[in-house]
Amino acid sequence: MYQKTVIVGNLGNDPEMRYTPSGVPVTSFSVAVNKRWTDQNGDLQEKTTWFRVTAWRKLAEQCAQYLHKGRLVLVEGDIDASAWTGQDGQPRATLELTARVVRFLGSRGETTLADESAGSTVNEEEIPF
Repeated sequence: MYQKTVIVGNLGNDPEMRYTPSGVPVTSFSVAVNKRWTDQNGDLQEKTTWFRVTAWRKLAEQCAQYLHKGRLVLVEGDIDASAWTGQDGQPRATLELTARVVRFLGSRGETTLADESAGSTVNEEEIPF
């Protein structure tokens, strides 16, 4: 079996990097993916879906260093959905994506940050800002 999810959206906050007790870096950030369409009445509709993204090891370090709130980004990885009831009694749900590949997107093109499986690194001269 195989699962792969690709999202393109804007970072909702600056990445937060921390370390596990064994010293493994992990970075978390949120990505807003917007969908726009015209409904049957001709009205423009928009829906935003939020994804919580987690990156590990070298990819975590690179995301923490180069990404920032508002940045357009492509994230490829494995998705997990979870649901629960909040303290207010309302149902809640979240989509969590474990990043395998993260790419900057923007007017200056696309620069690969890293691919966790390949262990690639970033050349700072290639960063588009």
